[in-house]
Amino acid sequence: MSGKADVWQGTLALMVLKTLQTMGPLHGYGIARRIEQTSGDVLSLNYGTLYPALLKLEQEGYIASEWGISDNNRKAKYYRLTRAGHKQLAREARQWEQATGIIERFLCPREEPQ
Repeated sequence: MSGKADVWQGTLALMVLKTLQTMGPLHGYGIARRIEQTSGDVLSLNYGTLYPALLKLEQEGYIASEWGISDNNRKAKYYRLTRAGHKQLAREARQWEQATGIIERFLCPREEPQ
């Protein structure tokens, strides 16, 4: 067993969008590796999950792609964030912050004044 965790349901799109915002255009392997690195190599990204997510984000207009040449001189599809993707990233980040705030209230309840 590798000890790595799977990506949580509903967070992959947010992580992809944020990665592209931070790093600029990347190919799929680069996106996956950056997500794993950012997690401190705790998350394990299933490439069978990543590529359908990239396709969905592209179909929704949040990312765009074009073919290019990778660092190792291979043909690769590079993805970049669109204007709609920037807006979606802001929406998803707000929703995630709200959700984690709610969970935090359950995990770390404050004493209620009596």
